[in-house]
Amino acid sequence: SDMRQMLATKSVENIQFLPFLTTDANNLSWLGYGCLKGDGTVITVNAIGAALQTLYILMYLYYSPAKRPVLLQVLLLLAVVVTGYGYFTVLVDAGTRLTHLGLFCSVFTISMYLSPLADLAKVVRSKSTRCLSFPLTVTTLVASSSWTLYGLQLHDLYITVPNVPGIITSLVRFWLFQWYRPEQDKPY
Repeated sequence: SDMRQMLATKSVENIQFLPFLTTDANNLSWLGYGCLKGDGTVITVNAIGAALQTLYILMYLYYSPAKRPVLLQVLLLLAVVVTGYGYFTVLVDAGTRLTHLGLFCSVFTISMYLSPLADLAKVVRSKSTRCLSFPLTVTTLVASSSWTLYGLQLHDLYITVPNVPGIITSLVRFWLFQWYRPEQDKPY
């Protein structure tokens, strides 16, 4: 829906950039984990996710009136990815590489899923869910539930554990949507 809004309005007004960036970093990290583990499902899903997030980032950059801060954040992401790649390939021995990368991906995913909770105070204070995306909440619930089930099936705690907060935060946001119904929204 954010991409559709950018195309329709030809602007990035009311669209946050950080979620695109962190999701792209998350996809790239899990892509590395999938490659290291040899898991075709993790590779395929995260390669597609990284490609889509990169497309969103490019669209955001195109429509953004302030290109410099966006470009600096993208360059910072690239520096982090290159540094992470160097760390995991050069400094971590092959025997523990999968464990280290799995732990890193898990911590990053948990922080990504918990980041929308920062908007809770804003939602409660304004008694409005306008700053929350309902389609993103649905997608987060479906994706985190699917990955949790997949991780359980594989007995892979690095996939299972970090996706549980995604389920919990989605349920909290659904509760907020129920508590502060859209017709209660007041224009800012």
